[in-house]
Amino acid sequence: MIAALMLGLVLNTMAALAQPAPLAQTVTVTKISSPEKALRFDVTVSAPLDAVWTAFTTEDGLATWLWRDVRVDLRSGGDWLVLYPGGKTGGGTILSFAPKRRITLAAMAPEQFPEVREQRTTVVFEFEAITPATTKVTLVQTGWKQGREWDEAYEYLSAGNATLLRQLHQRFLSGPLNWPKVP
Repeated sequence: MIAALMLGLVLNTMAALAQPAPLAQTVTVTKISSPEKALRFDVTVSAPLDAVWTAFTTEDGLATWLWRDVRVDLRSGGDWLVLYPGGKTGGGTILSFAPKRRITLAAMAPEQFPEVREQRTTVVFEFEAITPATTKVTLVQTGWKQGREWDEAYEYLSAGNATLLRQLHQRFLSGPLNWPKVP
């Protein structure tokens, strides 16, 4: 029961971030059908490249915008995980990284997409300093296969990953997100 309530708080927080008009325009979402099916997300964050890199590659940094319970082991084969209440996990396994330029993950889909979760997609986060005080983050997700579950996961993650990047954007506008405490 407590886990369900906590998950509700998480989803409400994420829904609130997904709705405000000023934030709605911060993330550009592009659905690509050919030559390879992909999702592409772009956001420009009001923070230097070093700060954005730290927000992605350390547990303390990731907890300021993704969720309070995270795991980061920045190495090939390491975890890049978010641990939600009720035993739900997101994120994936780090395949490779280039410091302050790129992180590539074998990404897990949410539990409601078991085939996609097991087979995984590939997510590439790219980081580019636009100015000394702003950084562009691009997320490209590939590896989509044919079938109803894959199509449903594609649609779900087209919104979910946009929310994730809105949270990152918001974190650098107003400070670390204040996650609800577990009773």
